[in-house]
Amino acid sequence: MLSPIATPRNRKAATKACLATGPVPVHVPVTMTEIDDIPDMPALRAEIDALDAELIALLARRRALIDRAARIKKAAELPARIGWRVEQVVANARRHAAEQGLDPELIEAIWRQLVEAAIAQEDRHLKGDEE
Repeated sequence: MLSPIATPRNRKAATKACLATGPVPVHVPVTMTEIDDIPDMPALRAEIDALDAELIALLARRRALIDRAARIKKAAELPARIGWRVEQVVANARRHAAEQGLDPELIEAIWRQLVEAAIAQEDRHLKGDEE
């Protein structure tokens, strides 16, 4: 079961669901041979759509983890932005991208946006504006 997308209306339920579900199962072909066996565009599009849904579920789980980080940071009186951690997260993403044959520059750009959104999310929690 995929986790619900966290919106202001259902974010608390989504957070609990995301943490409870654990890793999202992967349903797409994992080898080039299996990918090459996809017979036509409708089947290929279905695989891409399924993968997109899994990516969204993973992002919802990440959001739940960021909510938890914000609560921990608030209790420890830490700021939302911790510069060395931002750079560590981006470096990890670049490394993983290169290992998977993806463009590290593209992944860095995407990850920086993801991290900035997470920092804004944490900042809202730290200021008491959780919705």
